[in-house]
Amino acid sequence: MKTNTLDFDAQALREKILDLAMRGKLVPQDPNDEPASVLLEKIKAEKEQLIKEKKIKKSKPLAPITDDEKPFDIPESWEWVRLGDLFDITSSKRVMKSEWKDTGIPFYRAREIVSIKNHRPLKDPIFIDKKTYEGKIKISGKPNINDILLTGVGTLGVPYIVDNDKKFYFKDGNIIWLKNLINLNPKFISYVVQSPYMLKKINNGRGTTVATLTIVRSNNLLIPLPPLEEQSRIAAKIAQLFALLRKVESSTQQYAKLQTLLKSKVLDLAMRGKLVGQDPHDEPAGVLLKKLKVLKESKKQPHTIPKTWKWIVLGSGVNFFNGRAYKKNELLTNSKLTPVLRVGNLFTNSSWFYSDLKLSADKYINSGDLIYAWSASFGPKIWNGGRVIYHYHIWKLDFNPIVINKNYLYYYLLDERNVIGETDLHGSTMKHITKTNMEHLSFPLPPLKEQSRIATKVAQLFALLHKVESTIQ
Repeated sequence: MKTNTLDFDAQALREKILDLAMRGKLVPQDPNDEPASVLLEKIKAEKEQLIKEKKIKKSKPLAPITDDEKPFDIPESWEWVRLGDLFDITSSKRVMKSEWKDTGIPFYRAREIVSIKNHRPLKDPIFIDKKTYEGKIKISGKPNINDILLTGVGTLGVPYIVDNDKKFYFKDGNIIWLKNLINLNPKFISYVVQSPYMLKKINNGRGTTVATLTIVRSNNLLIPLPPLEEQSRIAAKIAQLFALLRKVESSTQQYAKLQTLLKSKVLDLAMRGKLVGQDPHDEPAGVLLKKLKVLKESKKQPHTIPKTWKWIVLGSGVNFFNGRAYKKNELLTNSKLTPVLRVGNLFTNSSWFYSDLKLSADKYINSGDLIYAWSASFGPKIWNGGRVIYHYHIWKLDFNPIVINKNYLYYYLLDERNVIGETDLHGSTMKHITKTNMEHLSFPLPPLKEQSRIATKVAQLFALLHKVESTIQ
């Protein structure tokens, strides 16, 4: 059964929050904050001292920032800077595969950082032994608390803030190491690299064969830098808004599940004769079976139904007409011709083809016809798009209206438990329902007037659920 989910794009809202934050529009500026220009001088002095103490290496000067490079305006107390002006950017000594162990000190690569970021459990974690670990540390050092690691391969620029300097080691080439020299707010920096502006910059330099974020590219990335105190306020506000979004997102997902469950329950009650009461004045379905010899009673009875109902073989009361299998050269783009309805047009595809062929009447559908998509995507629809030719992967359903109410049949088919739950899906590449299996389904047939009452009640309940959904949106 297909249901609509709430129209709530949490990811788009997160991106908007980050974009506002990077422009200085998420929290107000405080004139008492020490300007970012002073912060830059402190970082520069700290770098020079560490170079003198031979704790970091002297790097080549970075190119001056031109006005053309600045993508948007920032507050006066902020500065545009290159990432290499803020951090000592490096990587760690490579760990060879032959040095991997089953136990020891956890060894994180880019894939492990992505898993942690997405709150997924690590798959097959790997380790290095203490002796190897200490040997690598002597050569290249190790990350300290509040240093930031960025994934340099695969999904680029995923940040990880070091929260325990004894926790792990990482592999050269997989991860870029930002040494936080004077404790810039690491949460703010991690939000910067996740912002739409930065992700676009990071991914613009993807390699032709393998995506990479190198030390050189990282050094030259341009970021907006607020005063240190404002960094903390921005990070706190983002965290607060993201937490709120997670709550809303969770509630939305829970409601979507509840909505699906409620619709499913409504359809289940409808097909069991428990949604509306039976009327003793209705002509029982058994009378129809006697009048119309074409109707075939089904031996398979999936569940109990009222005494005035009958289980029939669906194909004895419904004919399933296939559409036409088109060749590529028969699908035209001239919109003045007859539209060709394909399965994708019923679900996600807004692109149409057209045909100039003259076909038999059973190869056309008109508004009001009940159809069913039986390949790749499944489900019924009462068509309202005018006269069209329909593709082979769609059935047009033909039935006697004095036997079966169209809307009742639609709701029966809408519940996938009635269709896919009873049939096998065939095909190795494109899954589909066979016409034979569809025709042999057991169909619960109420009296005709009761079918109409059931369909009306289902429509009313679905409309009520939709109204509640609209209110929440």
